[in-house]
Amino acid sequence: MITGITGQDGSYLAELLLEKGYEVHGLIRRSSTFNTSRIDHIYEDRHEEHRRLTLHYGDLTDGSRLVTLLAATRPDEVYNLAAQSHVRVSFDEPEFTGTTTGLGATRLLEAIRLVGLDCRFYQASSSEMFGATRPPQNEDTPFYPRSPYGAAKLYAHWMTRNYREAYGMFAVNGILFNHESPRRGETFVTRKITRAIGRIRAGLDKDLYLGNLDSVRDWGYAKEYVEAMWLMLQRDEATDYVVATNTAYTVRQFLEFSFEHAGLDWHDFVKFDERYLRPTEVDALIGDASKAETALGWKARVHAPELARIMVEADLELAEREVRARG
Repeated sequence: MITGITGQDGSYLAELLLEKGYEVHGLIRRSSTFNTSRIDHIYEDRHEEHRRLTLHYGDLTDGSRLVTLLAATRPDEVYNLAAQSHVRVSFDEPEFTGTTTGLGATRLLEAIRLVGLDCRFYQASSSEMFGATRPPQNEDTPFYPRSPYGAAKLYAHWMTRNYREAYGMFAVNGILFNHESPRRGETFVTRKITRAIGRIRAGLDKDLYLGNLDSVRDWGYAKEYVEAMWLMLQRDEATDYVVATNTAYTVRQFLEFSFEHAGLDWHDFVKFDERYLRPTEVDALIGDASKAETALGWKARVHAPELARIMVEADLELAEREVRARG
């Protein structure tokens, strides 16, 4: 069972599990418009007799639905990837972020307990929980969140540990540092950059507006990171892991990598907009994933320069398709 299956991580994880022979169930929110574009290529019609991917309407704000759904499907593994996941937006919607990102995990854990489900649980924790603590950050680094999103993730993180210790549940936290891909939402800074490059090259846009260019982040490739999620649930013991590349790049450097790959000078197109600044900034997040490498045998292969190339190439192609569609 994957909550957030239509998101970046959920779509890659669903692909991975299907490749491994799993039967996959996904939780999606009811909407008047289709929001399944990231998983359309693996979607199976519900009328097919031997389908291995099934989608269910539900929401992390509805605890009773989670109970009935888990009782009906009885999954062996539950991956909680659903959240209001945009850090800047969490300042505008702190209550909603707390209800979905924080309490949502608690509702899911409690549903597993009430059903008496013998399963393994993965909680998508975040490097944003470290916030103002000095890098590099590992599993023993003190938390100091600097946003409603980081605080909500920290609540979910500690509730997962509490259910593990109080009820003996196999529940783990994956503390994932920034991970990106061509499937990243277009309002997140890396995808916002590469999407703009594609549209500028295609003549569809002229400018790109950004906020703080000096933030330091540890950027990895989401397709690799979901493998680490799966590996955590295959271990004999439930514990928490940092997943990161152990490298550091600024937003400005990611800009340079991306625009250079497209043969453009970012100085000609990027403009500052203070609306994209956070009320409290997080200066540097750099992960130490030594534990994951030792215990899981997992290590990041794609770093920021290569990641920028992957994303730019995908968005150049996307922009070309948009131009062709306009005739």
